[in-house]
Amino acid sequence: MKLSILDQSPISCGHTPQQALNASMELAKAGERLGYERYWIAEHHNFSGLTCSAPEVMLGFIGANTKSIRIGAGAVLLPHYKPYRIAETYNMLATLFPGRIDLGIGRAPGGSAEASMALSDNYLEQVRKMPEAIKELLHFLHNDYPSDHMFSKISASPVPKISPEPWILGTSEKSAISAAENGVAYAFGHFMSDKSGQQILKTYREHFKPGRNQKIPKSIIAVSVICADTTENAKDLALSVLLWRIQNANGEGDKGVPSVEAAKSYYSMEKWSQIINESRDKMIIGTPHQVKQELLKLQKLYNTDEMMVVTITHRYEDRIRSYELLAEEMMTKNNRT
Repeated sequence: MKLSILDQSPISCGHTPQQALNASMELAKAGERLGYERYWIAEHHNFSGLTCSAPEVMLGFIGANTKSIRIGAGAVLLPHYKPYRIAETYNMLATLFPGRIDLGIGRAPGGSAEASMALSDNYLEQVRKMPEAIKELLHFLHNDYPSDHMFSKISASPVPKISPEPWILGTSEKSAISAAENGVAYAFGHFMSDKSGQQILKTYREHFKPGRNQKIPKSIIAVSVICADTTENAKDLALSVLLWRIQNANGEGDKGVPSVEAAKSYYSMEKWSQIINESRDKMIIGTPHQVKQELLKLQKLYNTDEMMVVTITHRYEDRIRSYELLAEEMMTKNNRT
């Protein structure tokens, strides 16, 4: 099984946005050292606790501080932008970092309604036009508009030797069918979906039409994971992200990821045990061996060969340690056998 990293670039309580973004760069470097396949960073706008509003800026920073790991957006929120501009930006990154750039495409707003209005003013209309926008973006990436098209005389320069690899990200059959019909790879957000992911991936494979660079279906499953040396430690670390999500859902203001101590004082441990049990469908919490077994179950369920792990903890050191333990269990041990 291939392992990859999805980074939402969280900011912890008591830390600055600069510290959070530098921690994202350190995570990408750790991922490369540990043998992770790719590192993606998400786009959010005015979203409590998340710092990356411009993945393309962070990817330039991260690309310059890494050498081999694939890097990309997870995802560019296409309704906010013109396809030509996105193609130019990611072609530029692919020129700087040849053979390493992924371009994830999403349609979520990535923030509040007010932020969406400030960004594009017509977000819902652009969502409706998303199918056409995806096709336009792919034409610019492949530089293959028909000669009679008005855009045939322009290129999304600089045109790299190796184009960015496009992915469509989503949590529904609609996004799966879009990826399939456009002949591109598909990333399913297991950690943020309440729908039957198994059926969605089946739909993607059944409807897939070979694309210019993607001849067979290719998928990634994004999974929330907290991994630690002991089960109890993993459960403690999970309290931070669980409380952060609860606070966001309750609209409790602009809060970063709280500490474990703050979480323990927020609810009783009996209440936290209940919340942890209820979260098990969307978050894997445990020791390296326990996490591995759960990931293997999901791999079999989804019939995919790559898992993308998102881990949020209050202490950035605990986040990197979680990825280290997982890599040791799933990759280093496999190489020894």
